[in-house]
Amino acid sequence: MKKNLVSLAVAASLGLAAFSASAEDMYRGAWYAVPGVSYMDTDSDLDANNGGGAFIKLGKELSPSWDIQGGLGYNRASEDTGIAGVGGRYKQTTLGVDALYMFSRDKFRPFLLAGLGVARNNVDYSNFAQLQDRSKTSWLANVGLGAQYLINDTFGLQADLRHQWTRSNAKAPTTNFDADGTIGNTLLSLGGIFRFGAPVAVPVIAAAEPAPAPYVAPAPVAVAEPAPAPAPVVAPEACQPKFETITLSAEKLFGFDKFKLNGDSVPVLDDVVATLKAHPEFDVVLVIGHTDRIGSEKYNQKLSEQRANIIKQHLVSHGIDASRLRAVGKGESQPVVECKGVKGKALIECLEPNRRVVIEGQRQHSVNECK
Repeated sequence: MKKNLVSLAVAASLGLAAFSASAEDMYRGAWYAVPGVSYMDTDSDLDANNGGGAFIKLGKELSPSWDIQGGLGYNRASEDTGIAGVGGRYKQTTLGVDALYMFSRDKFRPFLLAGLGVARNNVDYSNFAQLQDRSKTSWLANVGLGAQYLINDTFGLQADLRHQWTRSNAKAPTTNFDADGTIGNTLLSLGGIFRFGAPVAVPVIAAAEPAPAPYVAPAPVAVAEPAPAPAPVVAPEACQPKFETITLSAEKLFGFDKFKLNGDSVPVLDDVVATLKAHPEFDVVLVIGHTDRIGSEKYNQKLSEQRANIIKQHLVSHGIDASRLRAVGKGESQPVVECKGVKGKALIECLEPNRRVVIEGQRQHSVNECK
């Protein structure tokens, strides 16, 4: 039976892989819930049939390579002693924590798992005095393998096959039944993944344009016959005010997949504030957020808007007139690098130049600073 379970797990993994050949990394540092059902192949010492049950887990994407999941499970199986008149069930309740090593952050994510916890094993076989309500609470350890498949940013599937060790105290002297000690069950689990750790989008609100001052016609003034006006002086191009575009790395401003400013952003943004104050002639300043291609296009568009907006708010709080600033999100639409064929953690590092905020000054009117 255990060989059949392994074959089924391998076949399921290969089937999921067929749907994920072109998937991109979707690591988001998200929290997620995994409710599901399980199939249990019981230890032969328990003299019980194969059974099943249900579980609920709470998980967290800790890093590009590691997840952690903790939760509660319940399984039960009917007896299989072969003794006439004997009935009842073997029941197991578990509470544990698993560490998952993720081989990929694509939509298809194979992993290895290892975990610890506590379990309560209950053997309750009727008409068998020594095996009625024999319960033991013990340590729990398990190892296994599995895979996740993300259908989108918020929902996916998870399957895993694990072997589990616990202890039981069920023993019937003068019979062949002896489950007093360490027992090992094998479980095949299937559940749904509900991710809810993505940050909520902050709407981009453009600053209101100031109302123009009312026009007041000047009073007529008597003047002498004007002298011929001198020819206009055209400033050479080199004398026109210049504003150097400022590109800020998102790594210096935000955490990965975050939009709140970190401590390293303060000196960087202080320089931007000083530059904007030194160039008041640029009456329109664009704050443009860019992301990499990891994740969905919709999610990345929201993230770029959030980052542009938070930079704008910071500049306004440090004395830059809000009417000069425009927050714009470009999402993943204007990459600097492509990183084709790169996967996993290496892809996150390779795409770093795409995660950026650009400050760009524009003039609506011609200005000549030459003296």
